[in-house]
Amino acid sequence: MTPSTVTPDLLAGLARTATRDGIEKTVVGAVIAGPDGKVLLLHRPAADYLGGLWELPSGGVEPGETLVEALRREVAEETGLTVAAVGDYLGHFDYRSGSGRRTRQYNFTVTVTGETVQLSEHDAHLWADSGQQGQVSHAVQAVLGTWRRTAA
Repeated sequence: MTPSTVTPDLLAGLARTATRDGIEKTVVGAVIAGPDGKVLLLHRPAADYLGGLWELPSGGVEPGETLVEALRREVAEETGLTVAAVGDYLGHFDYRSGSGRRTRQYNFTVTVTGETVQLSEHDAHLWADSGQQGQVSHAVQAVLGTWRRTAA
């Protein structure tokens, strides 16, 4: 996938495609990179759905909320960081939620303000270098591969 600049037309097209594909739940994910090229990953508690998985900061889009609004809210809720800017769209992947709904996660690069990660839903965080980024799912590995190609 080639990253795309986030525009209203892109976002409208993503919504149309999700409707056409029968997506029942929409999720956004954030690739937050530090100046050293490390990426912020969050660890799901063992008792959660997909417990033990390392993942991008991510979460569900609320009714009436845009993808960008959801991205800003979810990053703040999960990390305590504030999204300063949304960069590129890095693609999506589909999966079944814990309740069995067809879910699509849209992934974007973001820059943030704030230095201290404050977790609310996860039990650990990691600024992962390229070797540590392999701890995520194959779908997230593909998103990070797209990000690395653009960051190079």
